[in-house]
Amino acid sequence: MYNIAIIGTGYVGLVTGACFAELGNRVICVDNDSEKIKKLKSFIMPIYEPGLEELIKRNVNKHRLCFTTSIKKAIKESLVIFIAVGTPPKEDGDADLTAIENVSKTIALNMDTYKLIVGKSTVPVETGKWIEHTIKINIKKTLSFDVASNPEFLREGTAINDFLNPDRVVIGVSSKKSKDLLLDLYKPIKSPKIVTDIRSAELIKHASNSFLAIKVSYINAISKICELSGADVLKVAQGMGLDKRIGRTFLDAGLGFGGFCLPKDLDAFIKISEKLGYNFELLKSVRRINDDQVLSFIKKIKSSVWNIKSKRIGMLGLSFKPNTDDLRFAPSLKIIEKLREEGAKIKVFDPQSMQKAKGILKDVCFAKDSYDAAKGCDCLLIITEWNEFKELDFVKLKKIMRYPLIIDGRNLYDKDKLTKLGFTYLGIGR
Repeated sequence: MYNIAIIGTGYVGLVTGACFAELGNRVICVDNDSEKIKKLKSFIMPIYEPGLEELIKRNVNKHRLCFTTSIKKAIKESLVIFIAVGTPPKEDGDADLTAIENVSKTIALNMDTYKLIVGKSTVPVETGKWIEHTIKINIKKTLSFDVASNPEFLREGTAINDFLNPDRVVIGVSSKKSKDLLLDLYKPIKSPKIVTDIRSAELIKHASNSFLAIKVSYINAISKICELSGADVLKVAQGMGLDKRIGRTFLDAGLGFGGFCLPKDLDAFIKISEKLGYNFELLKSVRRINDDQVLSFIKKIKSSVWNIKSKRIGMLGLSFKPNTDDLRFAPSLKIIEKLREEGAKIKVFDPQSMQKAKGILKDVCFAKDSYDAAKGCDCLLIITEWNEFKELDFVKLKKIMRYPLIIDGRNLYDKDKLTKLGFTYLGIGR
């Protein structure tokens, strides 16, 4: 058992802290947002993630997990300190590392014994060097410490399983002591452990996410060719995916990638490359293709309903992917913005993100369920592939829609089946 501090209770920090506690460690999660900590102590989750509330309740009740606003307490009582604060993008795409620097200073000022400081946030390569430098120039006593990198690979909606059963655990270290400590900490995780230098570990995260973004944009580019030639992108993706060198994952044509990780990490990696003297033109093209997917979807709507002004448009899905309430960089927001500019009347439904959306979206009607969103509409848009949307009663749906037009941004449905039921169906690349 180790005493662990998790600084930052955002998505990564909260899941990481709960999972380390589940492995039997004593974990202190700290955040400077007192209202968030108050809610967490009452088991009110700041995010929707399947299984997280139950995991936190269990480990708090077993006295393995606690929450505090006192970073000083967390530092003094822990051997391993994970930095999991936000690294939001600046306007130029570079990562804002202000919070990383501030936390590093605070750690230095409150250390009284050896500490292992581990970067968990997604950061540019060479950040570990700056964390070490910041601690060295601010430390009050002659104390030994180590800095390490342990990038996260959590997917929203499956984050707990991703932590406990990962494809790999990446550890970047510069000393045998930190290597042995982290390998022992992760010993209960039965997955390959990749031990590298710190810079390589930092680079692995950006390189991995950027490659996934490449796959998404590639299949979306292929979907355009499919539409122009009359081919079916689902069949093309299936044929490609059976090649073990390629694989089927991330070959789903649609509205492009959203969420906080892929767009942010792609922009950051482009900026990192520029700073190092390399023009990563491939990634710039990936970004352009992704941006174009939403614009192409809007054109598809326009070509199907003629004049958008005053048309009633139903929308199923707001979050950028199913099993999360995350609206950051969600394609839905851009689609709503464009449709509202054209004068459309929009009614939306999402199983989890409605509350968050009400604080963001204006002049949009929020439906009570999928059928309420579709009632009386000229067109129904499928934006997020929630499982409950796969089980709709299409006979009922056709009766309540003003015109039976479905534009499926996630290729969720069987085109032939819906056509036989009397729907006009448009997918992506089909």
